[in-house]
Amino acid sequence: MADPEDRILRLEETVAHQARVIEELSDQITEQWKVVEQTRAKLDRLTERFLSLEEQGLEAPAITRPPHY
Repeated sequence: MADPEDRILRLEETVAHQARVIEELSDQITEQWKVVEQTRAKLDRLTERFLSLEEQGLEAPAITRPPHY
């Protein structure tokens, strides 16, 4: 059976490693969330622009043949 001090040391090392991994994952999630929010804002701007252009297209005069036809 392992010495209790060795066992505690291994458990402490495991906890320290897991804490570091959790911190790294948290940082990655934070960065990814920023990208998601930027993408969402860009999509909202593009949607508004598209709808605006679509409305302008509906207001355009009908296409007629040039006089030389």
